[in-house]
Amino acid sequence: MLSAKSLFLEIVDNDESFRLFCSIAASGESQGGWENARIAALVPRGERDLAPKITRHGADEDKHGRIFNALLKKRGLTPVPVPPDTDYTVLLERHGIGLAHDRLRADRPLTEQDIVTYLAHSRVTEQRASEQMELLRRHFADHPDLGRAVRMISEDEDNHLAYCHEELLRFAAAGHGRAIQRTLRECALAEIRIHRDVSLAVMARMGRILGWPKGRSALLAFGIHAVYAYERAAGWRRMVSLRMPERRNALGGPATPAPELA
Repeated sequence: MLSAKSLFLEIVDNDESFRLFCSIAASGESQGGWENARIAALVPRGERDLAPKITRHGADEDKHGRIFNALLKKRGLTPVPVPPDTDYTVLLERHGIGLAHDRLRADRPLTEQDIVTYLAHSRVTEQRASEQMELLRRHFADHPDLGRAVRMISEDEDNHLAYCHEELLRFAAAGHGRAIQRTLRECALAEIRIHRDVSLAVMARMGRILGWPKGRSALLAFGIHAVYAYERAAGWRRMVSLRMPERRNALGGPATPAPELA
């Protein structure tokens, strides 16, 4: 039977498909770490209290990248180059979602609107990350090799999502409500399209590595398109709602050290 658990187990059990999966994940997390570090360095004077939380966010992302690389090392594997059509983070930036890398490389302080844009982008992408890690946690929390890493990353992603909700509500109360809702909607609609395209590209490559029959690959592609159709019709709304989280000040402390996985 084709299920999320059986599909992921098949990917994990094959060295080449596991190598590609971890390489894509590590690259995206490391890129997120760099982006957050630059944003923390450029926070406008009036929002300096936010800088430690952004720094913590970036440190968590860097940690996740190290965890995925450690999982590869534990299996005696090395990372592979990330195919351009599977690079979720780069594709988001290329489509104008979030803050442009040219802007982050400059040494000019960001504006309040830039910070709103960053938080709205993060709220959308952290929704996706939290849901994906919750799925893995549900199926692999007790896995002998992956369980500890999955539990730690899932906990971090939930913290990141809570932080985005809390900070965006603060900015909304300060008069940025309309800009936040407009930016959230733009980000969400772009993200679901890019997530669909990346998912199709990743599954196509996994299918070639694992020798899936055409029928199975076609079924998976149909499922990805069906999810996109639902998200395009209504599912995107879960990415733009804001509510005060139960986890308050979720990024107010130091980053949790990564476990020794290698």
